[in-house]
Amino acid sequence: MFKEGFNCAQSVLACCGKTYGLSREMGCRMGSAFVGGMGMMGLTCGAVTGAFMVIGLKHAMTDAKDSVPSGEANRLVLEFTKRFKELHGSICCKELLGHDISTPEGLEAIMKDSLFTKKCPVVVRDAAALVEDLLVSTKASAVGGS
Repeated sequence: MFKEGFNCAQSVLACCGKTYGLSREMGCRMGSAFVGGMGMMGLTCGAVTGAFMVIGLKHAMTDAKDSVPSGEANRLVLEFTKRFKELHGSICCKELLGHDISTPEGLEAIMKDSLFTKKCPVVVRDAAALVEDLLVSTKASAVGGS
C-alpha cells in the first residue's frame, strides 16, 4: 500500500487491521492524519502509530469495567516499541529520517535524499512484520495457555 501512495500509518493499519475486522477504507481513513509523524510534525512515525492502532484493534477495552485488554495492549505497545527501536534506533519520524519533516528545509532534504522511497518502505515493512509477529505470538501464547 505504501508503494501505491498511501502513508505509513494507512499502510500498516489497513493491511494488518484486516485480521481484526478493519476494512481497507476505514484503515485508510483512520490513518490519514498520522502522516509524517502525526500531521507532518515529525513526531511518532506513522508506521508505529499504525501498529499501535492494530494492537488496539486486537486488545481493545470495550467495557469500562474490563482492564485486562488494555493492560495487554499497553504491554504489547511497549514490546513493539522496544523491538522497533532495536531495529531503527527511534520511533520518532524526524530521527528516523534524519531531517525535520515539519520544516520546509527538512522536507526538501528528505525529498532530495529520496527518503520516502528509500527509508520509509523499510520502516513500514518492519513495523507491519513486528506487529504481526507480536500479535501472532500472543495468540499462540493464549492458545497454549488454555
